[in-house]
Amino acid sequence: MNNSRLPSKVELYLRSSIFWLFHIVSVVAVVSTLLCFFWAPINTRYAIASSWAKMNMHFLKLFCNLDYKIKGKENIPSEPSLVISNHQSTWETLAFQHFLPNQLWVLKKELLRVPIFGWGLAIISPIAIDRSAGKKAVDQIVEQGEKKLNQGRWVIIFPEGTRISPGVDSKYKMGSFIFATRITHPVLPVAHNAGEFWPKHSFIKYPGTITVSIGESFNAEGMEPSDVKQKVEGWIKQELEVITDSSRWNR
Repeated sequence: MNNSRLPSKVELYLRSSIFWLFHIVSVVAVVSTLLCFFWAPINTRYAIASSWAKMNMHFLKLFCNLDYKIKGKENIPSEPSLVISNHQSTWETLAFQHFLPNQLWVLKKELLRVPIFGWGLAIISPIAIDRSAGKKAVDQIVEQGEKKLNQGRWVIIFPEGTRISPGVDSKYKMGSFIFATRITHPVLPVAHNAGEFWPKHSFIKYPGTITVSIGESFNAEGMEPSDVKQKVEGWIKQELEVITDSSRWNR
């Protein structure tokens, strides 16, 4: 398929249908395997679970001609870090496992109730919070997140709290920035334009190359959460202006 030509809707639906078939079959296979190894160390469980994400990245490239490139890969620290990223798509929850080490996500606890997929999530020990709990939810992130970082796992937080379509302004919640000020581990900002190719609630996956931009890591210990928010949110939104193409919105 030629990247300069947008395929017809029929072709897009056909390619996306094949992807979704492999996506569903693979999640059932991997979670079934994972359930058999519920007793294994977390690193083993994570390796099994992340194999699903890596398979799906291959499926996206093979069936949908959807690939990605990374700017700033040299900025990835050698030690476990708190990654703060914008959230446009399901894509980033798969792709981050391709280029970042053993990781977990801060997510809403309702996801753990989703049959099969939620069971797999639960086994790899994410930080599941009640978003309506206010300050208690932030306390859960801080307490559990620091413990996970000290165990050698990376923590991924999407401060918008939900997927936000490209070009739509969003509010970043304070939890991740409060957490950042209470740890000695690096904070790593990440921006991407995945929503232009795998839009929110979209069956179709559009061909092309997603850009992931990785900023310089920094230590936020002792900073005010509002200052961390300004630094990270400002960088992400500025970077999105560089990597975004509005002609791909609302396709």
